[in-house]
Amino acid sequence: MTVTIKTTEQIEKMRIAGRLAADVLDMITPHVTAGITTNELDKICHDYIVNEQQAIPAPLDYHGFPKSICTSVNHQVCHGIPSDKKLKKGDIINIDITVIKDGFHGDTSKMFTIGKPGVVAKKLCDVAQKALYIGINEVKPGVKLGDIGHAIQTFAESQHCSIVREYCGHGIGEKFHEAPQVLHYGKPGTGITLKEGMTFTIEPMVNKGKRHIKLLPDKWTVVTKDHTLSAQWEHTLYVTSDGVEVLTLRDEEAGWQSIIA
Repeated sequence: MTVTIKTTEQIEKMRIAGRLAADVLDMITPHVTAGITTNELDKICHDYIVNEQQAIPAPLDYHGFPKSICTSVNHQVCHGIPSDKKLKKGDIINIDITVIKDGFHGDTSKMFTIGKPGVVAKKLCDVAQKALYIGINEVKPGVKLGDIGHAIQTFAESQHCSIVREYCGHGIGEKFHEAPQVLHYGKPGTGITLKEGMTFTIEPMVNKGKRHIKLLPDKWTVVTKDHTLSAQWEHTLYVTSDGVEVLTLRDEEAGWQSIIA
């Protein structure tokens, strides 16, 4: 599969879609509290994307996915389907948002903690976020994808966590998922070489226990095999002439580089 190089006009549309996806996460934040159901979170996000942003929630009906957002709670790794189960104090949840605006996608996710998180849960969420930033920090023309995966894997494993290998980041643009596949593990100097104009996501799934996973009977929800906690953060990125632009960056992340300094 060929990696598409985006034009200046296409990048501008991706900036808009990325900004909208980030805005959904900001909008939903005060609603992510004990007692709310993930179905209610889904409806709030759906209505905001469709009515306020005049955009399209990309997950809805994507290969049959039944909801507008993904909500993965505790040991759910990714692709959790919103339901009538209420969030409770101590839970951690990943909310994954993808918005389509003017034909282009913006894809991002973040972890939320319900009430005061446990020490293990808090550390896992922090490790997963730092792993994402470490990966982003590697992005610039001339770097190989294996360098990014190696940096993420090395950090996560140094923190006694594991990286899920069956799911990865992906190219993105007019398609939700396009080339290249962006693995969150790997060897330096391997994989394709990054070029200006490429756009893709980095979205490491970090498990507190072993990396092994299983797919639930709903054919979407992925969970850790050993039922340990899992955390994930995601951003959509644009390879610039000399580095990277995070198209889905939220205001609260303005100093993200300082976290990995």
